[in-house]
Amino acid sequence: MISRRLVPLFALVIGLAVVTGCAAPPRGPAVPAADTVRAQPLGIPNARFFADGDPAPMLAELAQAVDREQAVLRAAGQPTAPLPPASFLALSGGADNGAFGAGLINGWTTTGTRPPFRIVTGVSTGALIAPFAFLGPDYDPALRDIYTSMSPDRVFLRRWLTAALFGEALADTAPLAETISQYADQKMLDAIADEYRKGRLLLIGTTDLDAQRPAIWNIGAIAASRHPQSLKLFRNILLASASIPGAFQPVLLDVEIDGARFQEMHVDGGAIAQLFLYPGSIDPSLLPARRAQTAYIIRNARLDPEHAEIERRTLSIAGRAISTMLQASGYNDVVRAYFLTKRDGIDYNLAYIGADFKVPRAALFDQAYMRALFDYGYAQAVNGRPWHKAPPGLHTARSNRQAVADD
Repeated sequence: MISRRLVPLFALVIGLAVVTGCAAPPRGPAVPAADTVRAQPLGIPNARFFADGDPAPMLAELAQAVDREQAVLRAAGQPTAPLPPASFLALSGGADNGAFGAGLINGWTTTGTRPPFRIVTGVSTGALIAPFAFLGPDYDPALRDIYTSMSPDRVFLRRWLTAALFGEALADTAPLAETISQYADQKMLDAIADEYRKGRLLLIGTTDLDAQRPAIWNIGAIAASRHPQSLKLFRNILLASASIPGAFQPVLLDVEIDGARFQEMHVDGGAIAQLFLYPGSIDPSLLPARRAQTAYIIRNARLDPEHAEIERRTLSIAGRAISTMLQASGYNDVVRAYFLTKRDGIDYNLAYIGADFKVPRAALFDQAYMRALFDYGYAQAVNGRPWHKAPPGLHTARSNRQAVADD
């Protein structure tokens, strides 16, 4: 849920971490380094994958999803070859800028052109949007409500500065956990399980801070397991994906290895990648069936630089440097997705907050700002102007090469 508005907080946390050696809050034993992949949440073998690991388990999950889809088609008396076109949706982080994605999705429904998505992925605020986008237009009103009525007191409680010295975060996200629980209920989880059985996948990204690895959570498999703790795990995954390290407390997830219990520390997926389609190690040509595929990427942020005059002060300089790194990281993620789709023959479509959005933000989770941004995203979709066929910069370079070739 990383936002530029929280960057000074990052800088402060980093500075305090350097000078303090105070005792940390207790936690369960971490997973041994050699057993990271073997750890199983709730004993569900396909509950999650590591994006930087062996692609075989995730390829197997994708192949099984195709099998489930074909079974549904056969039961309905429909042909299974070729498979119908598939659309993917990737939702990025961006904190309160998630109002853009929520508005765009609502406007997309209004146009009547929004496709059903075979795969939906989300990171950070994108993880909070993803279940609603996955389940379809019936969930649009709830999505609109969240991103037009959100306020700081529904996300976090400020702590004393000493919390940075003696605790695990500067803010308490109990309000966000409560907000998540209001919407991510058993009815939603059961609906996700039903769609999983039809061959659709909902994937959420977090960062395993102990292992320094990107985790991809297979929410449909967790839902379909019917494990009595599956709803709690679902909610914790959403909370973890939106937990900015240092600013918000991490989420400790219980796992088992050969009957022994451990805890993994998970934080905002944006600590590694602010969006993803699927790991680059995945080769779609290895799947049992080919089809026309379209990827839609919603970047809940601007992609152009925001100029500012920086004071010659330590926190200002450090904060601006971190902001610049986040800006570059977000751009690199949309570029990485672009080249991945080009490699695999997938149609690429990118939406992001344009430089024409000028509404000022008084504070983080400012309702007036979020409502204006929701309306902006909605209008972009309704007016048919959101999708770019290449990231900014790459499009210009490609156009310049074409102009040279034409000359």
